[in-house]
Amino acid sequence: MASGQQAADRLRGLVLEARRIVFFTGAGISTESGIPDFRSPGGLWTQNKPIEFGEFLASEEMRRENWRRKIEVDKTMKTAEPNRGHLAVAALVRRGLATAVITQNVDGLHQKSGVPDEQVIELHGNSTYATCLDCDTRYGLDAIKATFEIDETLPTCTVCGGIVKQATISFGQAMPVEAMRRAQEVALECDLFLAVGSSLVVYPAAGFPVMAKDNGSTLVILNRDPTDLDVFADLVINDEIGPTLSAAVGLN
Repeated sequence: MASGQQAADRLRGLVLEARRIVFFTGAGISTESGIPDFRSPGGLWTQNKPIEFGEFLASEEMRRENWRRKIEVDKTMKTAEPNRGHLAVAALVRRGLATAVITQNVDGLHQKSGVPDEQVIELHGNSTYATCLDCDTRYGLDAIKATFEIDETLPTCTVCGGIVKQATISFGQAMPVEAMRRAQEVALECDLFLAVGSSLVVYPAAGFPVMAKDNGSTLVILNRDPTDLDVFADLVINDEIGPTLSAAVGLN
């Protein structure tokens, strides 16, 4: 385990040597933007039990509760801006050194920081828009929330009449096949895999760092707290994410 300037220097050396970097990001990179961690003590899931996908489909009241929570959470999410960690990731993408960002986050801050959509692999979906569960038609959220706040009218698809849901993956909902395929592909192609701000306990997503390591990649884990996968890593840094990444990338 390393921290401080020594850790940033070691990470900077690995970044300079790498040719195909892949980032794997979790909630910890976004807490520095003011977005609460869902899982930590005091997080959103400790305040409200997550709504299972089956419950969402089966009950209009559960769908209404889902949208109530969405509106409340968005009061924080919509004001959040990319922090130094996001900007450091985007800088390496812009330089052509980072090929992809695999993320467990749904906040869209990687895209907002300048990472092109096609280089962000969202394992748990995206909370900045909604989709029809039947035909995949995409919807903006402003009109949906404005109508819902009047009389809690549930959104339905104007194309096929299907259920419209924010485009995130709920408990019990199948993982996105194409995103999982792409994540595996880039994990197997990289020479430096940087797991940043993830507790690395949610599977199958947490399997990607070990997959990359087993295929010959250097594995770095940057997180405020230890993880169960630290034993596999070439470098473990328990420190603040934004300052550490900024220093390693040379943005300070």
